[in-house]
Amino acid sequence: MYEQPDPYLGERPPAPEPAPASAVQRRRPVLAAGAASVAVAVAVFGLAYSTGRTQRITGSGSAVAALPAIDRQGTSAPVPGPAIGSTGSASAAQQVGVVDIDTVLKYQGAAAAGTGMVLTASGEILTNNHVVSGATSITVRVVTTGKTYRASVVGTDPSQDVAVLQLQGASGLQSVHLGDSATLQVGAAVTGVGNAGGTGGTPSAATGTVLALDQPLTATDESGQNAENLTGMIETDAAIKAGDSGGPLYDAADHVVGMDTAASAARSRTAVGFAIPIERASAIAAQIEAGHASATIHLGYPGFLGVSTLASPSAPGALVQSVLAAGPAAQAGIAAGDVITAVGGTPVSSSTALRAAVAARRPGERVTVSWLDSAGQAHRAVITLAVGPPD
Repeated sequence: MYEQPDPYLGERPPAPEPAPASAVQRRRPVLAAGAASVAVAVAVFGLAYSTGRTQRITGSGSAVAALPAIDRQGTSAPVPGPAIGSTGSASAAQQVGVVDIDTVLKYQGAAAAGTGMVLTASGEILTNNHVVSGATSITVRVVTTGKTYRASVVGTDPSQDVAVLQLQGASGLQSVHLGDSATLQVGAAVTGVGNAGGTGGTPSAATGTVLALDQPLTATDESGQNAENLTGMIETDAAIKAGDSGGPLYDAADHVVGMDTAASAARSRTAVGFAIPIERASAIAAQIEAGHASATIHLGYPGFLGVSTLASPSAPGALVQSVLAAGPAAQAGIAAGDVITAVGGTPVSSSTALRAAVAARRPGERVTVSWLDSAGQAHRAVITLAVGPPD
């Protein structure tokens, strides 16, 4: 598969100190290697929550520790599902159409893992955007067959945390059985299934009930930037864990009613998970499959500037933390410590705004970028964007 450079590469700042027991932390995927991971804080009514994409970190640098993986056999042999309120292995029916997703974040020296759902026999996969965000290559394993495929990104909607992938050379796949989340009621039994811990093997199954519907969720990274607001979420006490992101939330009939997206960290006394209603995720996937781009839906791979940024403490704009050697920004003379103030003539007020401005443009597009250097001198250059990974 073609490898795309990470437009926001660069070693991130050390993760914050663990929050007190009353707070929890949003998790990203399983990162492996030397770069520090991005610790993302999510607040819901003042509480912080964590996504289910697992992270593995090795080597030097501070990082968010991976949550312990659930004990499993390491095979995909069917086993009985767990009782309500427990965590165990997914049943045979719950494994149909479920895939493990492994990604490489080449320029961060990292790897990540999550979950996805087969939508079509030809290999279209539904998952969370944050499962594949920043990925330079994607590998997908079909749980029921053990067969592995390379995958490419068809499109993403970062604002709704939805992504659609296409497996290369796939045919005859079994898809998940989509249900109707509109019929869900508080107290209904549900089961969250996924690649908990990112270790593969038999998917885990966490049972619980629906605690609330139509819940809001706001996510930011450790710098307070790159905010993500999700609404209409299904809240459950099923123990969704790191690595489950993009996996199915089943109703009592094993029909998919949601896509596992976020969960409280392990230190929380009461597990609380969140899922995107499947009607919403499916509708976005249909738009992507039809090739209908919008202000929030991005098709294929976005433009690539080649900088890692933070909030600027001194002036409106995005403070450049690191620059990819020989990347578009570096070739234009942008350096660490500079503040990017505009893209295409539109002011950039924050790191979030820069991210959106770059992601909305296509590789090969020429765009005027304005910035201030560390001495306060203004600069402007026309930059040709390269190919980047999903935002």
